[in-house]
Amino acid sequence: MALMNFGGVNEKVVTRDEYPLEQAREFLKNETIAVLGYGVQGPGQSLNLRDNGFNVLVGQRKGGKTWDKAVADGWTPGKTLFDIEEAADKGTIIQYLLSDAAQIEVWPRIQPFLTAGKALYFSHGFGITYRERTGIIPPPDIDVILVAPKGSGTSLRRMFLEGRGLNASYAVFQNATGKARDRAISLGIGVGSGYLFETDFQREVFSDLTGERGTLMGAIQGLLLAQYEVLRENGHSPSEAFNETVEELTQSLMPLFAEKGMDWMYANCSTTAQRGALDWMGAFHDATRPVFQQLYREVASGHEAQRSIDSNSQPDYREKLEAELAQLRNSEMWRTGATVRKLRPENN
Repeated sequence: MALMNFGGVNEKVVTRDEYPLEQAREFLKNETIAVLGYGVQGPGQSLNLRDNGFNVLVGQRKGGKTWDKAVADGWTPGKTLFDIEEAADKGTIIQYLLSDAAQIEVWPRIQPFLTAGKALYFSHGFGITYRERTGIIPPPDIDVILVAPKGSGTSLRRMFLEGRGLNASYAVFQNATGKARDRAISLGIGVGSGYLFETDFQREVFSDLTGERGTLMGAIQGLLLAQYEVLRENGHSPSEAFNETVEELTQSLMPLFAEKGMDWMYANCSTTAQRGALDWMGAFHDATRPVFQQLYREVASGHEAQRSIDSNSQPDYREKLEAELAQLRNSEMWRTGATVRKLRPENN
């Protein structure tokens, strides 16, 4: 484990140099990894593990679009693709990558297959952290571990194919066999992590829920929409408002930000942009910090989790969710975005 300095604070991380892929494969050579779920994280993790030489199979409900997607990705029914219960029976490591709502629903069906010595693997701490609410309480004689890539399964797969890695956290909740940590790290290396940093299930879910509702999704949509609306209200065209709000951010500035950081991005913009950004960032910080504090309190109290559980347990939750997503998709800003993306040079 390497000691790295992060902004003046030392943290222990696991890198691929010190824990190479060959070591991970050797440690898991006698394991069968059953990936349950083929939605958000399942495809990327299972395909990366397969391409890295691990013994992997997929468990998914038959007859749905995701079953067909798994077949299209090269998983063979009856050989490497099974229904969820059969996959859970065959696996010594069960990667529980269903959605949080589906994990609650399916839990009674996989419990009989969680026999002594197996490992139950999560990529999100939700089900275990809020176990009194979700009912996901593992038996004491199995390992319970987590590897949480810091991005979508799509990004995990894309970066893997580009020869890069997506950073991930790892955690151990139960270490029944004495092998839980090595199982987690080996799987983290196997799915294509850039480096692994240690956490626990509670800290993972608190940071994850805050991030999703904050800068990763909720806050960024709110900020973008607010600026777009102000520009439109002041007579700017949809194209101009979108380009100044979204397109320049994602296509020009974010690549600079991703490459070397916000400070480097600032230094490589005009002095007018630098002056304005430095002058206004304090106002945005002061306006949004109380919102983030309130958000974190709601996450830590369990209220956010309960809202998700209550909403996602309704029989018509998918229809209601799709209606809300359609409203977002059909807004002027994102309809404009669809047109702008078509006009990018690479699409012409």
